[in-house]
Amino acid sequence: MKLGFSPEALINKSVLHETIIALILFTYVLSVVYCTRFFYIFLRNRGLSHNVVVYYNRKLIHILTGGVAALLVPSLFSGAAIPLIMALILALITYLPHRRSKLMYWFQVEENMYEVNFCIMWGVVITLSWLIFKDPIYGVIPLSFMSFGDAVTGIVRNVLFGKRTKHWIGNVAMLAVSLPIGAYFAGTAGLTAGLVASIIERFEWKPIDDNVLISSVSFIILFIFGLMGYL
Repeated sequence: MKLGFSPEALINKSVLHETIIALILFTYVLSVVYCTRFFYIFLRNRGLSHNVVVYYNRKLIHILTGGVAALLVPSLFSGAAIPLIMALILALITYLPHRRSKLMYWFQVEENMYEVNFCIMWGVVITLSWLIFKDPIYGVIPLSFMSFGDAVTGIVRNVLFGKRTKHWIGNVAMLAVSLPIGAYFAGTAGLTAGLVASIIERFEWKPIDDNVLISSVSFIILFIFGLMGYL
């Protein structure tokens, strides 16, 4: 595979058609975000604590928005511009409640704005994949680790410990999800990226969180494999 910088990959071939698709996808994402409010109420009524339910919702949103959208991008869009714009708008939407101190309490927390980082990294990685590889699939892989792998990590830890923690059992769960994803899309390169992503998830240095580390490090690994001709 010949890598390079291809700015033309930003351009969507059918702007009107793909804008309509993006608006439908955007509506779906917002619907998921707001529907998790009902899930919050349901679980709270079952006796679960606020923090536990919020953490479940965050991971559910990871899967149903970032994960699903990433998998759909290669078949729905011909360029990076529209998905990038959509991701940045969502980043703004999730940032403003923090700025205004009016959090969407069913999934946002005062301690961090990691959901904003999630949206930004989603847009950046999918765009870089198009620009460098001329193919969005090498952005889909890191975003799948970030969306599906990290979500399973959080859910397992939440079930076992009832709080946000970096216990190793979560990394094992992430490994079980990320390795098959990586192998399916990119063989040995994907396996390697999935392994490292599952390890790096344990670390974060505020404001750099695991969303940033998982997506960026795994993308860099795929880039290195691409440079060596193994993609």
